[in-house]
Amino acid sequence: MNQTSRAADPLLPPRPTALAHLILRDVILAGDLALDATAGNGHDTLFLAECVGAGGRVLAFDVQAAALATAQARVTSAGLQERVGFFLESHAGMAEHAPAGSAAAVMFNLGYLPGAPHEVVTAPATTLKGLECAAVLLKAGGLLSVVCYPGHPGGAAEAAAVEQWFATRADMGWRVARYGAIATRRPAPFLLLGCKGPS
Repeated sequence: MNQTSRAADPLLPPRPTALAHLILRDVILAGDLALDATAGNGHDTLFLAECVGAGGRVLAFDVQAAALATAQARVTSAGLQERVGFFLESHAGMAEHAPAGSAAAVMFNLGYLPGAPHEVVTAPATTLKGLECAAVLLKAGGLLSVVCYPGHPGGAAEAAAVEQWFATRADMGWRVARYGAIATRRPAPFLLLGCKGPS
């Protein structure tokens, strides 16, 4: 029998950001509300806008005006700008913009803005406040997705704090999981997922 070898696919296993999209795509329904807690360059914002459909809504947050401008341009170029509200503020205040228990999904992509100075990074104090907001906003069965980057200065402490926060949610009836590469030369990004339990 003649067998042909296949070159290793560089996208397998999927990066944490891609894995988050794969999982959330089957959870978010047309007409849902979803939040992008860290809009950045708009990749997650656009993904969420595609998922919620014409009748849905996405709220996107970032503390950097340049990030929001890029995210808004990305969404507008796809013709989905009517589905997204942009907020130049921290995710620590997300709960002021939607009713409790109304969101199907909340996404965080921590660290710094790619292509921008690395001095502006997410920090444990505000990230944990943002996670608390997300927990309030999510409906039962809603998903919280957080990509952590322990490889940059301060990133390991933030990742550890976020992982500990997820552990406390498991004690409150959430289903939680961690996905990421192992045996890497430097700490690899990883994905934390939480499905909110019944109230």
